Amino acid sequence: MNTFLVILLVAAMLATVVALVRGIISFLQEQSAQVRGGGDGPTAGQLKSNRMMQQRIMFQAAAILVCVLLLAAAGRS
Repeated sequence: MNTFLVILLVAAMLATVVALVRGIISFLQEQSAQVRGGGDGPTAGQLKSNRMMQQRIMFQAAAILVCVLLLAAAGRS
């Protein structure tokens, strides 16, 4: 059980890093596009960046939940 939770924790941490990097890249691409010319309302790049940061938060929550489960399992033994 602990091995499974550790693997799940590593996967959640990697997914968090990937979502963070993709969100930052999307944000930087959007910032350079805004310098060239702007518009009204959120652009597709801004929406993508926002979605990636929301996913990062979800992956972080999953990693924290797995940590809590690991600590609870360690406390029982």
